Amino acid sequence: MEKAVWEQLKPATTPKYPSISSNLGLFYECKVEAMPDGNRKAAVKMTLTAPGCGMGDILVSDVREKVLKLPKITEADVQLVFDPPWTREMMSEEAKLQTGML
Repeated sequence: MEKAVWEQLKPATTPKYPSISSNLGLFYECKVEAMPDGNRKAAVKMTLTAPGCGMGDILVSDVREKVLKLPKITEADVQLVFDPPWTREMMSEEAKLQTGML
């Protein structure tokens, strides 16, 4: 099920980079646990490219909505974390090319 969550996050977007944010290395962790009622709860840890980004709440909400679209996931806990701090090295080669950072 965790693989399905990662796949769901691939098309995630940001205002600055609308087509590649899933390649920016913003998602640190994903765990899915079964609940007593047979449904599942997903926990995602993500970050931003800059701690002062004003889009944090919007991106967290967008990620939560995407995760909750998956079958059997009825709870989604999306945490915005800044440890470890995001660096350019977390980006995929594709993202580096598209942003001119390679």
